[in-house]
Amino acid sequence: MPLEDGDLARWRGQQVNGEVSGTPHSLGTGDDLPWGTPAPTSSRTETMAGGWELEPALGDRDVTPGGKPQRAGQEMGQREEALMAELSELVQRVVKSSSWWERHGMDISILACSFLLLPAGFLCLRSAQAIPFLVGVLTLGVVHHTLTVKGSHLASHNALTESKSWGKVWAIFFIELCSAFTAEQATYNHVKIHHGYTNVIGLGDSSTWKLPFLNRYVYMFIAPLAVPIITPLVALDLLRNVEWKAALRTLCCMFLGLYCHYWLLLHLSGFQSPWSALLCMLLTRSLLAHPYIHVNIFQHIGLPMFAADRKPKRIHLMSLGVLNLPRNALLDWSFGHSLISCHVEHHLFPSLSDNMCLKIKPIVSQYLKQKKLPYNEDTYASRLRLFLQRYEELMVHAPPITELVGIQ
Repeated sequence: MPLEDGDLARWRGQQVNGEVSGTPHSLGTGDDLPWGTPAPTSSRTETMAGGWELEPALGDRDVTPGGKPQRAGQEMGQREEALMAELSELVQRVVKSSSWWERHGMDISILACSFLLLPAGFLCLRSAQAIPFLVGVLTLGVVHHTLTVKGSHLASHNALTESKSWGKVWAIFFIELCSAFTAEQATYNHVKIHHGYTNVIGLGDSSTWKLPFLNRYVYMFIAPLAVPIITPLVALDLLRNVEWKAALRTLCCMFLGLYCHYWLLLHLSGFQSPWSALLCMLLTRSLLAHPYIHVNIFQHIGLPMFAADRKPKRIHLMSLGVLNLPRNALLDWSFGHSLISCHVEHHLFPSLSDNMCLKIKPIVSQYLKQKKLPYNEDTYASRLRLFLQRYEELMVHAPPITELVGIQ
């Protein structure tokens, strides 16, 4: 969902001592049409001592002694595609040699365990003592985010099953029933736009995550508490873009999911007042909303942004514009590896499950580093400091388009 002014007209992506810096951008689907001035469509990546840095290369208007720029760009494009094909082959070998349990079973078991924890969470809320009550809140909060974040994310990529029919069923269940959102719009915005045009201005630049009218502390620490309220409201607005049958189905699923949560708090947890039940719903559904918002902006914003007609080939687009965070037991369980420590791997191979992204992580990281491509990693605390220090630059002002692009 939705840091100081500086001279950012020219982005120089650098990674020094494990920290990543670059141009700002935002997170979500953005405008329908990209903006920016057309520029040369080819560049090259130069390996720098102590980090990596993009350098401009030849475009259609470049003049080199005895060279043919356009042909050079085509040859570069072929090399880029060859890199992606080689990496894909390495990953495919691992996938084919993996069991069903590794491909799908591990993540399905985590979701199943979360369902099994629901009764315990509701029953703990019956207690008049503080510790059992807080255990109930914590349990329901973690279960809610596991189903709505991890479950919805995997379902949107059809990563829970190899059957498209069952994939559609799981997408409706996790996205509409559990998350109170519309499956069609969630899948389109995330899979087709964000993944298809990662960090491309006006398309996959994630601009729907920006709330420029909020100051840094409100956005980072207070606004996330409103996510459970904002989510269904946004979903209702998006229903205008789907056919009436899908809209009716979404409304029924959203109502059923929210009402079941409310009913269980009244009849199983023993809440006496409707307002106390609603307050508990808000508390549990916003328990991990802060890291949810933070993770979504940390892993893309501040990295290179591109114009639609100047973006690099896929392997460079994803290695430049995506960042991994360190492993974290709570967030790995609730959000999944593909959203935390394997986000680069996920953007390169989005149909793989969380467990498979974790399994191919050593292969992808080693390959990118061997080929002198960026493999962005940073800590949660470091990114939080970066956004608090440069909030105006990263989240308020429009991100400049990276000049040094066109790696194809």
